[in-house]
Amino acid sequence: MIGIVSYGTYIPRYRIKAEEIARIWGEDGDVISRGLGIIQKSVPSLDEDTATIAVEAAREAVQRVKIDTTKIGAVYVGSESHPYVVKPTATIVGEALGIGNEYFAADLEFACKAGTAGMQNCIAMAKAGVIEYGLAIGADTSQGAPGDPLEYSASAGGAAYLIGSKDVIAEVEAMYSFTSDTPDFWRKEGQPYPSHGGRFTGTPAYFRHVTSAAKLIMERTGLNASDFKYAVFHQPNGKFPARAAKMLGFSSEQIKQGLIVPYIGNTYSGSSLLGLAAVLDVVKPDERILLISFGSGAGSDAFVIRATKAIEDLERNPKVWDKIKGGVYIDYGLYLKFRRKIKVR
Repeated sequence: MIGIVSYGTYIPRYRIKAEEIARIWGEDGDVISRGLGIIQKSVPSLDEDTATIAVEAAREAVQRVKIDTTKIGAVYVGSESHPYVVKPTATIVGEALGIGNEYFAADLEFACKAGTAGMQNCIAMAKAGVIEYGLAIGADTSQGAPGDPLEYSASAGGAAYLIGSKDVIAEVEAMYSFTSDTPDFWRKEGQPYPSHGGRFTGTPAYFRHVTSAAKLIMERTGLNASDFKYAVFHQPNGKFPARAAKMLGFSSEQIKQGLIVPYIGNTYSGSSLLGLAAVLDVVKPDERILLISFGSGAGSDAFVIRATKAIEDLERNPKVWDKIKGGVYIDYGLYLKFRRKIKVR
């Protein structure tokens, strides 16, 4: 049995309301915020970045099971906002956890599905017996240009998953990927903010890949929407995952627990993984979860996950929704300062 042994999350405590951003950008901003289905989003402080978020999430994952960190044989950090262009985030995490020097490490980038790509690597390596434990992390401090629709959703946060074959709390019964060269979202070297294809990011990108990955993994496993207690889809906004769920035959009740984007925004590589963590906080033994990530460019990773009896023995506090409820609200001026959008020559 290969699967999730533990998990950890981190969400910055600062928040900005969508209506505060809309106050600055006028009537158009208000229309955009309502259309995205986002009430507020998390904002990283000046001393927070992808590395600090990854470290905090990883520490929580390790502390929940109190394993010897030197048994972790791989660390993969997926993000599109690594603090260094040339210098891995994964080694910072490894050093902070005291893993030692004998482990595989790499930074991954595939837009918002880089974290689930790391999970796939760890699952494959654990199954092959190459590692005892692997750590897969999805974390981001995502960017959005002032006034752009992305500014209402681009937020910060992350989740870490300890993968192995001992004391598995949630078995990964199957995984699958659906990929194509669909340029719906991109950021070239040196550009401070990403560009996107507007409505093009919907049907040919998000919906095609998410629904295709979901349908194919259910066909391969012989499962239907009714066989899952929960479903978690990548959450770029509050509307897309709800629509994808409906297209695939899932009810609003099945996605409710993991649908966190209206309250913390789109954490990019942390998005679907934070949603999964919110579900793991409450899932019961033998209940199944469908996890579908999405990364622009474009691809989706699909997982069929079944909770085991061991999850009842895991300390599952603090829960994701408890972290979401806490927060310190800031105005647009402080938001600009925290996100370093004020440029001084």
